[in-house]
Amino acid sequence: MIDPASQMQLKEAIADCIGADRGVLDALREEIRPLRNTTRRIQPRATTSISLVGTDGGNNQLQFDPFLIQLVRVVDSSNNEYCLEAVSPTTPIQKLNERQLAADGSARTALGEMMAFLGADNLPALSHMIRPTDKGRPVSPSWVQVYRELVEWAILFAILKKDFGTDTLIICDGLLRSKVFAKDLFQRLLQGMKDRIDAQWSRSRRRVYLAGVAKHSKVLSRYRLAMSLEGVLQPDYPAYVEVPREVEEKAYVWSEFARGDDRAGEGGEINKFVGGKMFLVKFGSHRRDPVWPVDIFVPQVGESQTILGSMLADAINGFPVPYYPRCLQKAHENAALVDFDFDILQDFIYEGVRSSLGGDAGTLDAFQLQDADPAQRRYG
Repeated sequence: MIDPASQMQLKEAIADCIGADRGVLDALREEIRPLRNTTRRIQPRATTSISLVGTDGGNNQLQFDPFLIQLVRVVDSSNNEYCLEAVSPTTPIQKLNERQLAADGSARTALGEMMAFLGADNLPALSHMIRPTDKGRPVSPSWVQVYRELVEWAILFAILKKDFGTDTLIICDGLLRSKVFAKDLFQRLLQGMKDRIDAQWSRSRRRVYLAGVAKHSKVLSRYRLAMSLEGVLQPDYPAYVEVPREVEEKAYVWSEFARGDDRAGEGGEINKFVGGKMFLVKFGSHRRDPVWPVDIFVPQVGESQTILGSMLADAINGFPVPYYPRCLQKAHENAALVDFDFDILQDFIYEGVRSSLGGDAGTLDAFQLQDADPAQRRYG
């Protein structure tokens, strides 16, 4: 424990820091104050909402030393499974390429279809974050997370081509932004998504809307206290406010992650990473209900009232997280591999190891009976 004298010294030091930094809070309040007058009420709309979610890498690792198998699984809120495959940090890139594209260049998977659309004949051409070594293996184990994100974008792109029976809002897990694509490929993908959405209206008169919801955001973290002090998004009804690009840029270390086509058109650097316009949204009817960052697909910003109104009914029924889109929570529940499913997959690892050991397989059986973490007994 910190002794009382040190506590008082620390208290004084903290007070000095806060006093010196008071100007920072005042500046934040000044930046956020204009949003108080641009708050809009959300009017409920009736639209089918679906959500697309990939498994969380941290929760779906099948661990067995010296192997680390990760599952790439993407499902929607109706429990439709679009992808289920296993990769490890040492999976050769060429082998992954062959899963996506046939020898003649035709697509075998949704990711292969996206690669073909973008003119990328291999994964390193699609993403600069997937770079093989001379032995054909990736440079860094973190490439698996990049691969998972690419698969999610590819499946979203493929879904936009299917026929929709009614007007539909697709809610993505996270903001509509990405830094994993090489060169200008992300912007070309966004244009392809827009073309497919436009084709839905031309072909069958169906409106397909696209938005992304994040649990956290640099913008919200930076301005949360200032918003409370200035009374932003605190009415007694569901409401939203559009976040100006300049406010976003101040919140990010790398401002290009907030620079959309609107800012690029003002003479700035080309937009390579941003496909959404951020709104801060409160779906509840109480002043202190949670506020969520929502990205609306840039070509559909003019229909933000319709999109957020469609999201409202789904968010009001949010469970177990209140006022958070229920379809997104259902998709997370469907995507998670837990309990019996996870035990079965873990057994697949043991079976694979056993078959590879041949005559030494008996050692594995004894190994499984050993306590992997005897230090845990100190908590018993």
